[in-house]
Amino acid sequence: MSISDLLNNSFVRWMDAETGPESDIAISSRVRLARNLRMIPFPHLMTPEYGKKCIREINDAREKNEDKVLGALNTISFDQISVIDRQILVEKHLISPGHAEKSEFFRGLMVNEDGSLAIMVNEEDHLRIQCFLPGLQIKEAYSLVQQLDDALEKRLDFAFDERQGYLTSCPTNVGTGMRASVMLHLPAIALSGQTRIIFQNINQLGMTVRGLYGEGTEVVGNLFQLSNQITMGQTEEDIISNLSTIAIQIIEQERLMRGKLNKEMQYQLEDRIGRSYGVLTNARTLSSNEALNLLSDVRLGVDMGIINSIKRFVLNELIVAIRPAHLQKKSGKEMDAFSRDIERAKAVKEKLL
Repeated sequence: MSISDLLNNSFVRWMDAETGPESDIAISSRVRLARNLRMIPFPHLMTPEYGKKCIREINDAREKNEDKVLGALNTISFDQISVIDRQILVEKHLISPGHAEKSEFFRGLMVNEDGSLAIMVNEEDHLRIQCFLPGLQIKEAYSLVQQLDDALEKRLDFAFDERQGYLTSCPTNVGTGMRASVMLHLPAIALSGQTRIIFQNINQLGMTVRGLYGEGTEVVGNLFQLSNQITMGQTEEDIISNLSTIAIQIIEQERLMRGKLNKEMQYQLEDRIGRSYGVLTNARTLSSNEALNLLSDVRLGVDMGIINSIKRFVLNELIVAIRPAHLQKKSGKEMDAFSRDIERAKAVKEKLL
């Protein structure tokens, strides 16, 4: 997959539900490491001169390193792509919304062919090293991101303190610099009204729950991002192990609630799923939130064997394909909200029928 393919197609590796374990509930897993170069100001204080120095050191590290994983990364400079293209990278979860707002030459993305490995360059930190995999694969994602981190550290002098750990722009990332997360689809827990209780307990265990696009985003389509809050005082292995354990417990709880709903409310459940499928395949306009909420019902129907004609990866791809930038990229023009609602309904119908 070339850079052009990455920007023009909605599919990336984390959507491949057919290969992801626990993919009936766990949509994707991500591990991210924040790293900064010693003696260079953090990105929010960076001048163009320091920006050139930072990019030069990062490019040298990639070109002179023999690691195949690092060598497989392609570079996208934000001053070379449009606002829409940067938003497409956000919708694929490859960069953050804040990163997309910047267009300086020293900001950008390094990414491999299938989008499973990526480095945000000069976002909040000089390097945000990330791995995205389908299903519940936190340990596997950590292994790959650690390999990339080790390859970079052979050539780059990271800002590190023996007592505090890796130094980062935001104090909450100091220490390991690690954020690990799992995207979970939890419609049965939401329907049972247990969401608040479960997530309160999670907070007490040092975890947090966010919406589809992370911090500051609302929960839509019963898609929840479970991630660690603490980066200091724990090893990377502890963070990964704790998150995996809690994710598995939530997955088991969701499966129990699905079984209970199917036993106690079978007709109501099948009616809800059927109606949602009917709207999605017949609607002339769909807002983003409405589409995600209806797709949540259809996904539940697929996972429970009520709907057999749709593959999970199609539903994963639709999470991204119905977003504003992807719709505008596909149509080749900018559109107002109502025009996007029309195109969204067409896109959903094309995928589901």
